[in-house]
Formats: sequence, structure tokens, C-alpha cells
Amino acid sequence: MASVPNFLPSTNGLAFVNSWPSEPDVVVQVPGYGPVGIGNASNGLCGGMAFAVRDVFEAKLLPITAPQPAPGSPLFKYPVRRLIDSFDVPAGVAKYYAWMNTPDGDVRLWFVVHRGVWWRTAAEEWPKVRADIDAGHPSCLGIVAVRSANPVDLGRNHQVLAYAYEQDGHHVILSLYDPNADLDKADEVRVSFDTGQPSQAGPIVSNIDIADPVRGFFRLPYTPADPSGL
Repeated sequence: MASVPNFLPSTNGLAFVNSWPSEPDVVVQVPGYGPVGIGNASNGLCGGMAFAVRDVFEAKLLPITAPQPAPGSPLFKYPVRRLIDSFDVPAGVAKYYAWMNTPDGDVRLWFVVHRGVWWRTAAEEWPKVRADIDAGHPSCLGIVAVRSANPVDLGRNHQVLAYAYEQDGHHVILSLYDPNADLDKADEVRVSFDTGQPSQAGPIVSNIDIADPVRGFFRLPYTPADPSGL
């Protein structure tokens, strides 16, 4: 067992959930045209919220307890900016898309083995997440929840923050901050899996608040930002 000291979603998470009105994420001024909205907050800011929570925690600042911010306010703009950072364009978006088009289990073609989502999760990504938590840092995760070749379905994936784990042999239970979870259930979000046979697709059991089942996850690259202005 290991956990990030002094971190709990009910205490350190944002005091509002990932539910936003239909407003542009960003408004830019286009010369000769005027203001143009990019993105839509109603699609969610989960990655930006997860990054913002880690930023505040790593900076050793008091948790943000403000209510749901209005579009255009500093507390809205910050997770929007961090959402863009969490996508790690273009490599991050390409990774989501590649995993969306990868089978769950390994596929063998003659002497070549094409690794599936499950092997990549259990053998490659989980050790990185465990190392973050062992070092006392929450770990930002990209949740792959859909099998699709349609780029529009990228938005059906999700982003969370892992802060604790229990491991009994090959069985692992990860505790998560899920931006979609209500505050009264924030400390109860889990994902569990077994790493014993990574070449075969194993079930991932989760109560993450998304419509699709979890197929796998990977550790997101994280660079801190300064949240002190909030």
C-alpha cells in the first residue's frame, strides 16, 4: 500500500464538478473578423481540473474551495489552459487515438506480437504511475474508454489523478480524484485490475463517472504551472 501524504479528493480536489454550460473554452480575436470561440466547455475540462489540483497540491497552497466559476473568470481560464497542456499536442492526442484503434489483447502475426491496450496498461504504464505515487506525487492519467477510428470519439475518453494504490500480488486497486465525481463520493473512486497476464485482455473494474467502460490508461506527461494567482 502507498498513498500521497496528505492528499484526499474531498479535501484537495476542486469544490465543483466537471459540469459546464455551453460556452467557448477560449475566445480569440481574429483580425478582420472579430472574436471567435474555440472549443466548448460543456464537453468537459477534466484534464485541466486534474492538472490544476496537482498544481495547487505540489505548490503547497491551500486547496481551492471556491464554487463553480463563471466562464471567462480566472478560475475558469486556468483549467482551460491546463486542459490544453494535458492534451500534450500533438503526441498526446496521437497516443489517445492510437490506443483507441488498438485491440484490448495482444495480437500475434507470425513471429510479430502487436501489444494490446491491456499489456501497455499493465506492463508499461502502471509501473510509471506507481513510481509517481511512491515518490509522493499524484499521477495524472489518461483513461482510454472507447474503441473507435472516429476522431470525434476522442472526447469520450477521460482524465483523472491517481493518489494511492493497494497491491496484493498481481491485483491492484488505484484510488483516483475524478473531476466528474460529486464531492460526497469523491474519496470512493477506484479502478482495479490484475497484472498477472498482461498479454491477455483482463477486466478493469471501475466506478469512474463516465459512460463507457475503462479499456486502459496511461500516465500523462506533467509539467507544473504556477497556480498562486488563483
